[in-house]
Amino acid sequence: MKTLVAIGFGYVAAALARGLIRAGGWRAQGATQSPAKIDAMRAMGAEPLTRAQALSAAASADALLISAPPDEQGCPVWSALAARRDDVQPTQWRGYLSTTGVYGDLQGRWAFETTPLRPLSPEGARRAAAEAQWRSGALPAHIFRLPGIYGPGRSAFDRLRSASARNVVKPGQIFSRCHVEDIASALRASIDRPFPGRVYNICDDVPAPPQAVIEHAAALLETPAPPRLGLEEAGLSPMAQRFYAESKRVANARAKAELGWRPALPDYRAGLHAILAAERAGDDFPSAFA
Repeated sequence: MKTLVAIGFGYVAAALARGLIRAGGWRAQGATQSPAKIDAMRAMGAEPLTRAQALSAAASADALLISAPPDEQGCPVWSALAARRDDVQPTQWRGYLSTTGVYGDLQGRWAFETTPLRPLSPEGARRAAAEAQWRSGALPAHIFRLPGIYGPGRSAFDRLRSASARNVVKPGQIFSRCHVEDIASALRASIDRPFPGRVYNICDDVPAPPQAVIEHAAALLETPAPPRLGLEEAGLSPMAQRFYAESKRVANARAKAELGWRPALPDYRAGLHAILAAERAGDDFPSAFA
């Protein structure tokens, strides 16, 4: 029985853990302090740990997934494990979840793994610094740059149903996204084909403007789409404004070529249809992680 330890047991970690447990041959452990997440982890067959317990277990795990947010000094998990790297299993697979925000604004151009990093936001700058730590020789990890993540419980459907959806349109704005199950399948592919220190963009095949997604979701629900709003009239928060300050298409060719991975849901249309199909089949993603 192999062991996955996830530090930062959130949406992606839950999808990976659930998939490995269902496939057999794996057990999953993860750090969380949320009572709701603790209950949900146990329900899926995963073992909740404290942060201290997870750091201890991480050294001997077969696979270690890190999605804990970085701070001003970089990744706190890297700092903790680097101090005791002689105890870390040398054959261990390590994956660090980063963001395509490290590329900054490309004005709609394509972002490849070799594209220079020019993050605009403080969050993106911290992720770039954390990436550098995990790519160093001390504890090399696989870096996964993730775009907009969506899936059951975290999609345009949920915003429409809660009446919180806004249809903000910025001319020329485009970005990439990926269904959470496709991210999990990419991580599993990397575990099977390790390449420590390698960087992968994980996204679907069809970048699209935000309004295309919300309007297609509304059509599937047979409900009117929210009226289109310009940036000036949308009253966006500072974080949302930073999101709309960036526009890029993200290329996934390296992950396809090196990991043998393909997104099962290659665009937002397929992804939204899959979410509705899962709802109708009663295969709900644990809501505590959405």
